[in-house]
Amino acid sequence: MPEVKTAGLPIGKAQKAAILIHGRGASASSILSLSNYLNLDDFALLAPQAEGNTWYPYSFMAPDLQNRTALEKSISTLQFSWDQIISAGIKPENIYLIGFSQGACLSLEFASRNAQKLGGVIAFTGGLIGEKLLPEKYKGDFQGTPIFIGSSDRDFHVPATRIKESAELMKKIGADVKTLLFDDPEHTIRQEEIEWVNKNILM
Repeated sequence: MPEVKTAGLPIGKAQKAAILIHGRGASASSILSLSNYLNLDDFALLAPQAEGNTWYPYSFMAPDLQNRTALEKSISTLQFSWDQIISAGIKPENIYLIGFSQGACLSLEFASRNAQKLGGVIAFTGGLIGEKLLPEKYKGDFQGTPIFIGSSDRDFHVPATRIKESAELMKKIGADVKTLLFDDPEHTIRQEEIEWVNKNILM
């Protein structure tokens, strides 16, 4: 059974929930600290822990076979948290996915594989996963789900071209996508991103 850390409101008492997904080398505990900056006071928070602190071994744009086994296991780990939330009676339109770096890529990938009306997807430095983007992998309709992607315009790990491609693909399956690309080389979460998300998605 996947390890999942929790915070915020008890899941049985919350109307909204967020799955927070950590980056490579980080942990469930570290991503939960984002709740100090985001408007998540009335949420149940679930943070799954990746085995060995890594969701998949190679770049998110590596040949698909290299990451496939680990990636599918990671998707199923997210599904475990999702199922816990649904079982508690929280509807998909009140569920949010929030990730940084590897976790941002995974949040976008998980949401897009079975697109539906969600509360929102917040991806701090990420894009859809794969050597090439294959539209046939993604099905469903986001029905206007707000999706945010923020990043450096020249991030070492996540090229701006992949962010833009991902945004276009998700728009085609019904998402309302906002990208903010910053003129700096930092692989981080910026105050401007926090403020935009709080104002526009986590109001």
